[in-house]
Amino acid sequence: MPLPQCPPGLDPGRLLAQLPAQLHGWAGSAPMRELVAAFGGDLPEADTGALLGWLDEFSDDHWNFRGRLGGAERDRVRVDLPERLAAAALVAAAELGLAGTGESPHHEYAHLLVLGGMARACLQRTEHAARLAAALRVGAVAALGSRRPLGAEERTLLDRLGLGGCETEADALAAGVRAAFGDRPVDVLAAPPRGPGAPRPNTADTYAFWAARARPRPEERILVVTSPIYVPFQHCDAIRVLGLRYRCGIDTVGFDPRLARTPQPPGAAGADRYLQEIRSAIRAARALHAACTAETGEPGETGEPGETGEVV
Repeated sequence: MPLPQCPPGLDPGRLLAQLPAQLHGWAGSAPMRELVAAFGGDLPEADTGALLGWLDEFSDDHWNFRGRLGGAERDRVRVDLPERLAAAALVAAAELGLAGTGESPHHEYAHLLVLGGMARACLQRTEHAARLAAALRVGAVAALGSRRPLGAEERTLLDRLGLGGCETEADALAAGVRAAFGDRPVDVLAAPPRGPGAPRPNTADTYAFWAARARPRPEERILVVTSPIYVPFQHCDAIRVLGLRYRCGIDTVGFDPRLARTPQPPGAAGADRYLQEIRSAIRAARALHAACTAETGEPGETGEPGETGEVV
C-alpha cells in the first residue's frame, strides 16, 4: 500500500485536502483489514479520524508489547505468537510498507537525513545513506540523534567493530558517519529534550531541531534514511513536522539488510516487532491526520525544541 505523498512546493490547501484520503487508503486497506481480522477484530467503515482512532485503541490492546513492559526499549521486547498470527503479521508488514529496501523514488535531493537509533542501526543507516549519496545528486547531509546514553550491549558492539569510545547515540552516529562517508562533510546533530524533565527527544523532535537550523525551502526534496520497519511511522512524522510546515518534499527509505555490513540481530524482523511498529505507524498517521485537520495545518504535538542541542 502506498504511504502518504508529500511533493515539494504543493499548495498547502491541496496537500491538506489530499493527505486524509491517502491516510484512509493505508489504514483502511485490505492488508490492514485482514490483519485486524486475524486478531479477532472487524475494521469499521468510518471516516479517517474515527478509523485511525479505532485502530489506535485496537493496536494498544493487541500489539502494544512495549507498553505491557512499561515502555521497554524495542530491542528488549520479545513475544512468541501463534504461527497463524505471526504469518498474518509478516504478510501485513510487507504490504503496509514495513519491509521495503532502500530504493529512492527520485535522483536529486537538497537534503539527506540519517535518523539515529540503537548503535547497530546508526551504523546500518549511515552506511546506506553513504551509498545513496554516492549514487544520487545530494546536497547537504545530516545525521539526527540525541544524547541518549548507550547501553552495555551497544558499547560492546561498537568496541568489537573498532569504534570504541562512544558514550551516546550521537557518538554512535558520528562513528558511523566517519566510517561510511570518509571526508564528506556531514552534520551530526544531538537534539535536546522538549524541556526540563521531559523524556529524551523522539524522531519528531530531531526533525524539528534540524529544521530550525536548516530552514528547508518549499522547492526542496528531503530524503530520510532509517530502518525498513520504521519507514511508515517516521515518514508520517516527517510530513507532519517538515512537509506541512516548510512545504518541502519528503521521501523515506529503509536500508537493505542484505547489504548491511553490520547484520541484523536475532528477532529484528520478528512478527512481534512488526506488529509493534504497525501500531507506531497508526499513531503517527493519526497525529498527521490531526495536524491536517487543525485550523493552522501545523504540527500540534511537537514544537521546535530550543537551541540547546549540539552539533557533534
